[in-house]
Amino acid sequence: MFSSLDTFLEHGAMHRDVRHCERFMLWIDAVGGYWVCLGDKVTLGQPNAQGTADVPILGDLSSRHACILRDGEGYLIEAWREVRINGRLVQDIGWLGDGARLQLGGAVRLLFRRPHPLCATARLDFVSRHRTQPLTDSVLLLADACVLGPRPHSHVVCRDWTHEVILYRRGQELYCRSDGPFEIDGVACRGERQITKNSRIEGDGFSFNLEEIQ
Repeated sequence: MFSSLDTFLEHGAMHRDVRHCERFMLWIDAVGGYWVCLGDKVTLGQPNAQGTADVPILGDLSSRHACILRDGEGYLIEAWREVRINGRLVQDIGWLGDGARLQLGGAVRLLFRRPHPLCATARLDFVSRHRTQPLTDSVLLLADACVLGPRPHSHVVCRDWTHEVILYRRGQELYCRSDGPFEIDGVACRGERQITKNSRIEGDGFSFNLEEIQ
């Protein structure tokens, strides 16, 4: 992680010309829906016809309200419009730690989480009634891996599952790993297998599918 904000700025990590990061929907049967972003820079804002926000939130926001940035180990938020962290107004940039309470504008409230101590993947939970469009329960900022399972440190807690399933990145590709047998799009698998952003994964006591966001 960069040692200071000045160092971060010197590396040119922050700018307003942010292109769309790769995204997909993760639908976990009997658990919920999750908006997954793969980029190191993720813009938050109100949905519009141009689709300028990576995470479109139905609320009283600018179309490009703020940007969350990951430097490999830590997260920051760049405020383009009104943003508060734990009640304090952000002037340009703010550091995000596990449990930080975010407020965008006057009403959109989010909880920033880093559930797994060994993984840089983070999660944004909606505290207010606002949601993404299409409707999902939370936003996952996928760094290296995402743990789905029954343990409290899982990025998505699936209480009825008997073991963990891990989604992870290898280069530009996505993979799935499970201790037990599973199927990807009806094909039997063991161990780890590559998946696509439109795969259906099923195993003993669990099932979920990915859906690419256009």
